[in-house]
Amino acid sequence: MSEHAATERTTSGKVLVVEDEPALARALAINLRAHGWEVVTVPDGRSALDAAATGSPDVVVLDLGLPDLDGTEVIAGLRGWTNVPIVVLSARQHGEDKVEALDLGADDYVTKPFAMNELMARLRAAVRRAQDAGAPQVAEVVVGDLVVDLARKRVARAGEDVRLTPTEWAFLELLARNLGTLVPRDRILREVWGPAYLHEGHYLRVYAAQLRRKLEADPAHPRHLITSPGLGYTLEP
Repeated sequence: MSEHAATERTTSGKVLVVEDEPALARALAINLRAHGWEVVTVPDGRSALDAAATGSPDVVVLDLGLPDLDGTEVIAGLRGWTNVPIVVLSARQHGEDKVEALDLGADDYVTKPFAMNELMARLRAAVRRAQDAGAPQVAEVVVGDLVVDLARKRVARAGEDVRLTPTEWAFLELLARNLGTLVPRDRILREVWGPAYLHEGHYLRVYAAQLRRKLEADPAHPRHLITSPGLGYTLEP
């Protein structure tokens, strides 16, 4: 069997690693390849944007402390044209840093130091959500001036397409499939992010706010995406 054939059979996808610490970048590349990933590493933000545009990665692992651009600028730059999953890997542990990164469009946030097996699980979950967002379904939900097309994974508001990230879509889809029913916060965290995320309640607040900005006429007074504090969320018809 050729080496190329073996790589094709075992690959988990292509990951773009954006990390300016050479030792950590090498360690990540070695471990990711050992788990079947095709890996591209770059040391700065501008190289990351170029590599994402030319290499079509399945997921991006992004350090925030880069020598040229801040990682948040890279997130904003990527989200201007692609929904590729972004997993932030950063030493910044303050809650506001996590919220800012998620608010800009990151799909997950892992703090350093980290366990390699946890990072692998989060990468797999991010790619799985993105793949699920592209899978065909067979329904359409109409909520006011919103049309949630579950078959084509598209959302329109007042006839205009609304661009969602894979994680935003997964959140909205779960609510749409349970229209008018309270979906418990633990179920949302488990089904959208995975069982390891049951204590990451801030993810729900950030993503609910993002969805309201995109979907509600008045995000401060939502008519459709309703929060029941401490309980969960409802998409009201």
